[in-house]
Amino acid sequence: MRKLLRSAIYLVAISLLSNLLGGCLSRNFRTDVFPFKPFAFERDGKIYDKLHIRKWKDKVPDMSKYLRSLPRKALLEPSCGRVQLLVQETCVAELVHVVLILMSFVALIYWPDWRTALLVAVYDLVGNLPFIMIQRYNRPRLLHLAAKLEHNGGLPAAGKKKDRVLDDTVPV
Repeated sequence: MRKLLRSAIYLVAISLLSNLLGGCLSRNFRTDVFPFKPFAFERDGKIYDKLHIRKWKDKVPDMSKYLRSLPRKALLEPSCGRVQLLVQETCVAELVHVVLILMSFVALIYWPDWRTALLVAVYDLVGNLPFIMIQRYNRPRLLHLAAKLEHNGGLPAAGKKKDRVLDDTVPV
């Protein structure tokens, strides 16, 4: 039981520290190369439609609602700069969650136990994988919106109240 408690404390600690990691990362990611370029099987995020991500993505916690240091995800009045910022934030969030998955395996090294393995599996499958999927779903959509805005001189398409490419909010 001590192994499980230590593992849980470790996972909570790395989760809390991940905000520091995300804050330290550069916002100059290239989205046209690995690992941020869409994989062929993702079909520019369409694979996530089969997982009904649109239905559940807004139900997961959005840290930008709780931490003022994170940019809000609302796109009520999209602009090129705002959309590009959110694209970069998808890269940061994805990278942080991938690092958390990798670091979670440290718990198995220090406190090997079937309960620790179960805890790590739940932590990764519930606490990290959905967030990676959301980033990989949103990024192509944001890039598409950025291209549209750029084509229109940085303004939403004329005659439309809002661009329907994205929902009102994009949890990144």
